[in-house]
Amino acid sequence: MASQDDSDPRLARIASSIRVIPDFPKPGIMFQDITTLLLKPKVFRDTIDMFVERYKDKEISVVAGVEARGFIFGPPIALAIGAKFVPMRKPNKLPGKVISEEYSLEYGTDRMEMHVGAVEPGERALIIDDLIATGGTLCAAMKLLENVGAEVYECACVIELPELNGRKRLGDRPLFVLVEAV
Repeated sequence: MASQDDSDPRLARIASSIRVIPDFPKPGIMFQDITTLLLKPKVFRDTIDMFVERYKDKEISVVAGVEARGFIFGPPIALAIGAKFVPMRKPNKLPGKVISEEYSLEYGTDRMEMHVGAVEPGERALIIDDLIATGGTLCAAMKLLENVGAEVYECACVIELPELNGRKRLGDRPLFVLVEAV
């Protein structure tokens, strides 16, 4: 792991706490396992704190967490900055009325859903996930929020896989990443 800004010692701790598992879930994939980061309370706190420091004074009213690991990082960030947490889920996981956005994956398509009425027009949103790979999931999350009239302030991820060009797929949309996979 290599960090974007080596001046903050927390980034080195975060990067060194992410386990890389070769050939998971299939051959050729270098899986970035954040569960090892979660086992270290100080490093987990550092991760949350770095996001909170960035977003605490940005008037964000919604933290949208992408299933499933966005559910780990999103709620503590939302609580700390005084925002609500909105889960963005895979199909048929939310009860009640939902809106959805289909997106493409390297191996097909998927869909993301959120509750109707969870986000109001004019709200300012932060999207959080553990990593950005191809960018498809984050693009779908942005479209969902924009379709209900929210302003997406930024997408934030713990890890970026730069070789998969997800940042390029986001275009001019802002993306903040703590560390890059190497």
